[in-house]
Amino acid sequence: MKPVIALVGRPNVGKSTLFNRLTRSRDALVADLPGLTRDRHYGEGRVGERPFLVIDTGGFEPVAKEGIVKEMALQTKQAVAEADVVVFIVDGRQGLTPHDKTITDFLRKSGRKVMLVVNKAEGMKYTSVVADFYELGMGDPYVISAAHGDGVHDLVQEALDTAFAQRPEDAEELEPAERGIKIAIVGRPNVGKSTLVNTLIGEQRVIAFDMPGTTRDSIEVPFERDGKHYTLIDTAGIRRRGKVFEAIEKFSVVKTLQSVSEAHVVILLLDAQQDISEQDAHIAGFILESGRALVVAVNKWDGLESSDRDEIKIDLDRKLDFLSFAKTHFISALKATGIGPLMKSVDSAYAAATADLSTPRLTRALIEAVEKQEPKRKGSTRPKMRYAHQGGQNPPIIVIHGNSLEAITEPYKRYLEKHFRDTFNLVGTPLRIELRTGKNPFARTQK
Repeated sequence: MKPVIALVGRPNVGKSTLFNRLTRSRDALVADLPGLTRDRHYGEGRVGERPFLVIDTGGFEPVAKEGIVKEMALQTKQAVAEADVVVFIVDGRQGLTPHDKTITDFLRKSGRKVMLVVNKAEGMKYTSVVADFYELGMGDPYVISAAHGDGVHDLVQEALDTAFAQRPEDAEELEPAERGIKIAIVGRPNVGKSTLVNTLIGEQRVIAFDMPGTTRDSIEVPFERDGKHYTLIDTAGIRRRGKVFEAIEKFSVVKTLQSVSEAHVVILLLDAQQDISEQDAHIAGFILESGRALVVAVNKWDGLESSDRDEIKIDLDRKLDFLSFAKTHFISALKATGIGPLMKSVDSAYAAATADLSTPRLTRALIEAVEKQEPKRKGSTRPKMRYAHQGGQNPPIIVIHGNSLEAITEPYKRYLEKHFRDTFNLVGTPLRIELRTGKNPFARTQK
């Protein structure tokens, strides 16, 4: 198995900056604000031919007793339990703090190999920057600058050597599990996205806490169900543009939109206890614009009166009618009801989005559509559609070739889309129709 390195420390010591450098990505949110990372966040790194996994964690307060700080501490403790080596990061510019001593006490009891790392040491002498930290009794500290990369390569090499030294000699290197269908779970804050993730994977992997905006990062969680592999993405709740005040929230919106773009299938999670809002429609519109396969899930369905359920269904049909291609499921993420059918629709949406449509079958379907209903004439000419082929997947793109196709109206394009969708059972995915007009070889040349 790949060795696992967990990054631990109090808030704002540079854990996410180091995570991004190790994974050569910008997967963790980074800003000069304490407490930015809350959930544990996994990434893959490589030094030469040596791959490893790295876990970014939130600001650690081991003795926290309540609220979100306690939840963050639980996440960090879980990361420590999963790690081969813990990289304990302290701030070289601030020096030793009582908080650092509290974390040291916890790590010493954890039984894990711990490497003390002094960050933000650029331009400082080694002896002056490490002097205070010998008090922690964790041996010689490693001095780095995560922002500039100073000392990071040597740190990782030492961490990997330490990790491998702890393993049995006959331990085998295994390939990472197949990631399978990548699912982004999106929606407004506090609709139950993290609860749905935890229900699907059967453990407390991401914080589910009764406070809007709890998730600030997009967390990827490998997951297996009924022998099939998936990767779940629990994204930060998107707020209305006018409500986005904090720098953190602005980062989160970008992360969520990126997650939608990178996913194979998106689950749009709505709250049955709240009205379908304009913001829900905006999120749905972005998913549609991105061309992602889609399943709609209405959460917190349990406990509603029959009349309330009927009103919600009417509201859905009226406000999200442009999502008619997607299946809608009524679920309770907390009580795990409706999850099986939801995941079947995810599989179906992915199959539709990645369907391989042959040119002969598409052309036959096109001919059938025209025989049922011809496009309207424009002046003295009628558009002539000759054949169709597939121009892309996820979403499926159907390219139609012919003459005078610029005269095709939008209603007729929608008719063609519905015909192709019904013919090939393309449920759960947007469908793009492209019209390409060939030059008429019999057109007279103007002199």
